[in-house]
Amino acid sequence: MATQKRKEASAFLLFPWGLLSIVLILFLNIAFSGFFTKNWSWLVLVLIIPASILENLKIGYSTIQVMFLKTIYSLLSFLLVGMAFGAALAGWQITRFQHIENIDKIQLPWFALLALFVILLIEIAQLFSMLKAVKREFMQFDPDN
Repeated sequence: MATQKRKEASAFLLFPWGLLSIVLILFLNIAFSGFFTKNWSWLVLVLIIPASILENLKIGYSTIQVMFLKTIYSLLSFLLVGMAFGAALAGWQITRFQHIENIDKIQLPWFALLALFVILLIEIAQLFSMLKAVKREFMQFDPDN
């Protein structure tokens, strides 16, 4: 009897496209904050749309390695965006309520926060589609089905 050779998932499926776009949005907004005030619309075209397309290509693959790494990368994405939102909110709170003006703080504009929120919505949709794939895999082994 011939044995099936185990097929490894490609690097394309294992790469964290959503996490990369989150890191790029945060880095570019912090490093080049003056550039994005006039040219913010390219952020959507260059970072959000390709990340969502590349993440959507992972939907049909239900190998354990792809699903596990997708879950880990999604959790890291939520952690990174939560820290960015918290830092931006803390800077706003210090300026608004404590009236401290000469302090270094992270200022994320509304379009960067919106871009991060959209990417998190894509991550949530990916997690639910992954759960559906896991349910489909388990239903194959159900003797009652």
